[in-house]
Amino acid sequence: MTYKSIAAALCTAVLFPAMATSPSVHWEVVDNYGSGRDTYYIQRLTIQNPSSLNKLCFNEFGRKMSTVNPSDTVYEIIPGYYCIESSRFADADTAVVVDIMTKGWIQSINYAPDGFHNVSVDGTVSAVPHTRASLVVEPHRRNYPGRDVMVYGDSVYRFNLTLDGAPELNPYDIVPSFKKVTLTGGTFTSDRPRQGRLIKHDNNEYYRITLPEGGAALVEAASPQALSMANFVLDEMLLGPNDGVLPAAVIEDYPDFHHRGMMLDVARNFYSTSEVKKLVRQMAKLRMNRLHFHVTDDEAWRLEIPGLPELTEVGARRGYTTDDRDFLAQLFAGDGNPESMEGTGNGYISREEFIDLLKYCDSLGIAVIPEIESPGHARAAVKAMEARYRRTGDDFYRLREDGDTSVYTSAQALHDNLMNPALPGPYRFMEKVFDEIDQMYKDAGVELLAIHIGGDEVPEGAWDGSPAAQKMCEELGISGRHLTQGEFGRRITKILKEKNIPMMGWQDVGVGYDDEFNAEVAPVTYGVNCWTAAAIPEQNKALRALRAGFPVVISNVDRFYMDMLYAQHPMELGLYWGGTVDEFVSLGGYPYDICPVDSTCKAQILGLQGTLFGETIRNNEIVESHLFPKSFGLAERTWNAYPTYDNAKFNKVVYSHLLPRLSVDGVNYHLRMPGIIVVDGMVKMNTAYPGGEIRYTLDGTEPDASSPVYNGSFPIPEGVTEIRARHYYDGKESVTSLLYL
Repeated sequence: MTYKSIAAALCTAVLFPAMATSPSVHWEVVDNYGSGRDTYYIQRLTIQNPSSLNKLCFNEFGRKMSTVNPSDTVYEIIPGYYCIESSRFADADTAVVVDIMTKGWIQSINYAPDGFHNVSVDGTVSAVPHTRASLVVEPHRRNYPGRDVMVYGDSVYRFNLTLDGAPELNPYDIVPSFKKVTLTGGTFTSDRPRQGRLIKHDNNEYYRITLPEGGAALVEAASPQALSMANFVLDEMLLGPNDGVLPAAVIEDYPDFHHRGMMLDVARNFYSTSEVKKLVRQMAKLRMNRLHFHVTDDEAWRLEIPGLPELTEVGARRGYTTDDRDFLAQLFAGDGNPESMEGTGNGYISREEFIDLLKYCDSLGIAVIPEIESPGHARAAVKAMEARYRRTGDDFYRLREDGDTSVYTSAQALHDNLMNPALPGPYRFMEKVFDEIDQMYKDAGVELLAIHIGGDEVPEGAWDGSPAAQKMCEELGISGRHLTQGEFGRRITKILKEKNIPMMGWQDVGVGYDDEFNAEVAPVTYGVNCWTAAAIPEQNKALRALRAGFPVVISNVDRFYMDMLYAQHPMELGLYWGGTVDEFVSLGGYPYDICPVDSTCKAQILGLQGTLFGETIRNNEIVESHLFPKSFGLAERTWNAYPTYDNAKFNKVVYSHLLPRLSVDGVNYHLRMPGIIVVDGMVKMNTAYPGGEIRYTLDGTEPDASSPVYNGSFPIPEGVTEIRARHYYDGKESVTSLLYL
């Protein structure tokens, strides 16, 4: 069928009896069409009781859309925020189906719409509940024809088989694994006060724990911080099933890297400092020591800055708006109300809360590195400072230029998210923010290790239409986006240097500049997060940054981005643009394979870092399921640069030692789907973890808690064409495995 014939076929309204008085929406995919770059899909919204609707707004990752029925209209408020209007909404006795032709193809539930709300004629907003159909359907309904990337039950089954046969574990099989454990015979009991002392060692995080039979524990370390960490490790080992009893042993341990980090994004979707503290405690248990705190981005500004109240009054509130004057347009999800504290759209961290968080993290040996995104990813700041300018008439902190006709599209499809490097306002603004942050650290009595300035993903076309930028470039003898951005980074670094604060940034701040720039900026740089993957050395951004003299933190998307899907499955939460990342992928992220350096650059690799961006976050349970168990593989590699566990033994440590600890701590985690295979006419199923239940269906319906339990292989009943199964374990359930017969 042609595009026009499909549109004509779908153009007729579908009517259903009204089921209730309030509107609601059900979403499903009709089909995918086209091939290659010329692809589109039809998403269908079945709207019950639409008579009270005026404007039906919703969020969806930015894509071009058009309605099939000419009585309906869909339009973009900003990329990622859309509105539907229809003359058909007035019919109170029917349900209305709105079919929307959407550019691209649908592959994941994460690209389905969210945050539905009605905007009435008088401007009041109200949430509209919605449901979504499963995408565990025929391949053509979740991908364009001929393209099916979903992982099926048979491949899961074969992978699960590779996890069998791990040896028996002992209490010293933990994550991250110790460098050396020497069993000395007998049993240690923790019934005597332990002793501690400082010793000399080349690695200031080295520690040694002696657990003798019949004696007191001796904890020795090369620094007070290492001594505290060693005591924390021992405390954790003595809890739970060990109940204060361990095999007598001497443990010697130290990390291969001093930067063992995690980036948490509270800008795109917000979660509170109490929830952050819960995650930080898990980081400490994994001997991680750096929290890269992503508190600003295009979508929100989440940290209170005294003297600039607009940053949180405007930048920390999202709802229905077409001009972003008093608050930002809703993104990702919400109910259209900028005052609502339901969900993750609105909220910020007060100065007092941030100081308290700094103290808490410091007590656990974790340094907090705040990120202030600039000059790109700065839409929230730009809009907030425009509001300040309108309210006060003072352009001192203004970030954009009147008369700038630049045309650009950012990585998130935005066209208005840049600070202008040629204006004085951005430098005044950043210095003000730096000063206030610095004072918060001083008030907390905590060292400010660095401030991260972002510095990534400035799009082509940036500042091309800015008279001020063009004048600056002419005066400096430079041209182009990259060098203009470099001038911004150079000036910001100079401001930080004067304050004795090291700079940190994404890879763009340290790649592609001349020797003069590198000589000025690199010595002031704490580290550069290199996230892209490249097998060819000349394209490896981490290698290029190292050779330019910059310290590097390996943060690769294909190994350590916690927001990537665990597996290519349409109902898994997370994104897939950087591939899939699970605990085995992160476990295999060997730093010197990712960045094959020679001995002269090796010392410049500070360490490794995981990254959790927040586009798919809707609550703290999702945060935790994104992080666990894949963070266990990251933690192993941040501590040990070289191979330790194989997949089978690592998996056994995860389900035997680590998952029970998460459950005790009330931390959610992701559950892998079961495997399904047919051998000689017999259906077999397996899981990565022993225990729990596999429940299955044979009639094409989704399994649930009432479906039959798999108790061993069984013959395929006649007429069955597909098998679906889910794993139920520790109060959790996996996504559905599917096998076509």
